[in-house]
Amino acid sequence: METFLNIDLRVWWFLVIGAVFTGYAILDGFDLGAGVLHLFFRKEESRRIALNAIGPVWDGNEVWLVIGGGALFAGFPEVYATVFSAFYVPFMLFVVALIFRAISIEFRSKEPMLWWRLTWDISYTASSILIAGLLGVLLGNLIQGIAIGPGFVFQGNTLDFINPYSLLTAVTTIALFSLHGAIYLSMKTEHRLYTRVRLMVKFTSRMFVLTFVTLSLVTLIYIPEMADKFRDYPVLFGIPAMAMLSVFNIQRLAEKGRYSLAFVFSGLTSALLLGLASLGLFPVLVPSTLDPQYSLTVYNAASSFPSLKIMLTIAAIGVPIVGVYTTFVFWTFRGKVKIDEQSY
Repeated sequence: METFLNIDLRVWWFLVIGAVFTGYAILDGFDLGAGVLHLFFRKEESRRIALNAIGPVWDGNEVWLVIGGGALFAGFPEVYATVFSAFYVPFMLFVVALIFRAISIEFRSKEPMLWWRLTWDISYTASSILIAGLLGVLLGNLIQGIAIGPGFVFQGNTLDFINPYSLLTAVTTIALFSLHGAIYLSMKTEHRLYTRVRLMVKFTSRMFVLTFVTLSLVTLIYIPEMADKFRDYPVLFGIPAMAMLSVFNIQRLAEKGRYSLAFVFSGLTSALLLGLASLGLFPVLVPSTLDPQYSLTVYNAASSFPSLKIMLTIAAIGVPIVGVYTTFVFWTFRGKVKIDEQSY
């Protein structure tokens, strides 16, 4: 009975962590996408509206990243230790980018000079691209594996992470977030700016479809083991089918001007793609390129049974509270953006 509970809790904890990081990708994804597109707005008023569209929610969205990191440490400390030590330099760049994105949003409106605002606009866009790209690099390397040796010690170097597959995953992530952000901005803007944003939705949707199809083909060709579970259990082919339908439904809904539904499907697409990656790897969490026996899995990297039980109880209470708060904030600040003296 205890063995069954151990396995059950490990899998449940894996699902909880996956759900939290998926929540982060969906929520922070659209404001990162808005940041990527920021410099394409030429007028000062347009840039202010775009900033204020994410103003009430961007910092709350990052809470999901903090929860995910804490949950990973609590549930799978071996994964936390190995991944954070292996990706030390990328993670430091990620933290610096998060800091610069935050201060860019907050500092931009403090002075009226053109050079001042342009400096922070560039910083805001550059940091948003870097954050999204680094998330893609991390995901790409986790899918294809990293050099983990005995004792779950990383034996590679930082340059190993810069490879064609991880870079393609990074470009795909940036494209997805840009589409997600453009759709969100379409729900928050009006008049001429709304027309411009609609063109952005059309362009980013095409870019994402192109990168998504390319990444899918490259994954099937060069990492064929990601499809093993789907061959073993044909019923699972429903998941990639749903992902494909969701991707193409975004463009269909956007063309009809139904941006609220398009936003739902762009979020669903993020969730399904992360789900596909997780399902392809499971029960492996971090594959080893040196020897499969050194791979970190749900079973050899989990915390003790009492720890999992206590932390899962805490997560069952805390995560819904954060979810309710997030929903409340979005509901409170729904509708089109209006600029006033309190705006960025």
